[in-house]
Amino acid sequence: MNIDFEKSGGLVPAIIQDAVTGKVLMLGYMNREAFDKTTTEKQVTFFSRSKNRLWTKGEESGNFLHVIDIKVDCDSDSLLIKVNPTGPVCHTGTDTCWGEKNEDVTLDFIAELEQVIHSRKGGNPDESYTAKLFARGINKIAQKVGEEAVELVIEAKDNEPELFLGEASDLLYHYLVLLAAKGHSLKDVAGKLATRKK
Repeated sequence: MNIDFEKSGGLVPAIIQDAVTGKVLMLGYMNREAFDKTTTEKQVTFFSRSKNRLWTKGEESGNFLHVIDIKVDCDSDSLLIKVNPTGPVCHTGTDTCWGEKNEDVTLDFIAELEQVIHSRKGGNPDESYTAKLFARGINKIAQKVGEEAVELVIEAKDNEPELFLGEASDLLYHYLVLLAAKGHSLKDVAGKLATRKK
């Protein structure tokens, strides 16, 4: 990896990003020695400008940054390091140095929800609403999707964000159940959409 450490006086910025959520966690600086230690030990080590020494993130707190991937930018003077953090990243105790939550409740959560839905197929209808939907058959599931779609359209005409998101969540859930009942997944739908890309 060709990194130009001399351009900025021996240090390059290293952007730290969660490999799973995509959230930017912090920014630090590396010299050649810190970079070499990071790549060897697979834990992020910076050059601390305030301590004037190498500093492995987590050496005191135990909240290490385990390296998943390292990329250098097009000018060879900054790094993007994707990591798996073992705890809060900021010294203040927050998930990121910008006080943001490091969580992904979008695609990863939907993939997990799909797995739960598939696991309930053929389950006890008395123990699970999802299993009850499957037991009622495809016509009832499709009807439920239609009802939820109408409720979402109605809610879209008002200015109540929480109610709108609630109805959107209901529709998405029942749509996933319908896909599962038909033996498909969102990945199949994404594949179909990809064929329409112009």
